[in-house]
Amino acid sequence: MKEHLIKPNHDSEILMDVTPESAGWDYLSFKVVVLQAGEKFEQATGGDEVALVPLKGEALLKANEETFTVSRRDYFEEPPHILYAPPGTAVSVTATTQFEFAIGGAPAEGKYPVRLFRPDEIKQEVRGGGVAVRQVNHVLAHPLPAERLILFEVYVPGGGYSGWPPHCHDRYADSPYLEEVYYYRIDPAETGHCIHRNYRRDIDFDELFTVRDGECVLVTQGFHPVAVPPGSQVYFLNYLAGELLDEDRGIPPYDDPDWGWMKNDYDGNKLQLPLFKK
Repeated sequence: MKEHLIKPNHDSEILMDVTPESAGWDYLSFKVVVLQAGEKFEQATGGDEVALVPLKGEALLKANEETFTVSRRDYFEEPPHILYAPPGTAVSVTATTQFEFAIGGAPAEGKYPVRLFRPDEIKQEVRGGGVAVRQVNHVLAHPLPAERLILFEVYVPGGGYSGWPPHCHDRYADSPYLEEVYYYRIDPAETGHCIHRNYRRDIDFDELFTVRDGECVLVTQGFHPVAVPPGSQVYFLNYLAGELLDEDRGIPPYDDPDWGWMKNDYDGNKLQLPLFKK
């Protein structure tokens, strides 16, 4: 069985490296890289489109002959610029300060050019209700153009839930097929954590992970909610890719029918305390 909780390798500038071969899936690759000032990272996109998300710091990005300077104070403080590069692009990153970033890709034909998406192009929404309220930033999601890649940044306050009601995108109940990574950053980094579950309704598959700061969970199948304990604040970065192409990347996943009703009543079936008044 493939390992679905990925821990960072702090002995390398590449903190994690998920490939289709290591994940046991078909489309999505994902890396997290940290560079010191003056260091350089290079990657040829080959047959993939790629998207680069700055997490913290400043760097000079180059995609073939186009250059961009990007900076981000912190993933909890401001939205990012996103570098998109099609197949056949030479991408390089030169850090001007310590620079941490994610880069991921999926097979593509090359329909779209190199582009730097600005923060003001990114849709932001507060989604859900009750204890399941969270902020979702559509950093590379429809209608922003890409062939297969879909990216979100999500913020979940302490005591809250994300992915609720639970949803899936693994062909179950005619849902679209999408592979997904959840890359987590948690405040406080030393003691904070969250709970991530992957489960199915139709077969015996149920995974439960206690996730720490800097770790990544692979969603290969199933519904996948997240719970955050009080005192922890969670950011996660989602990369998805699969069978949805272009505008169809906006097709929604399938909600667990046991919990879908909560979209209309997030405070439903809520225990009111105290129970026994004197």
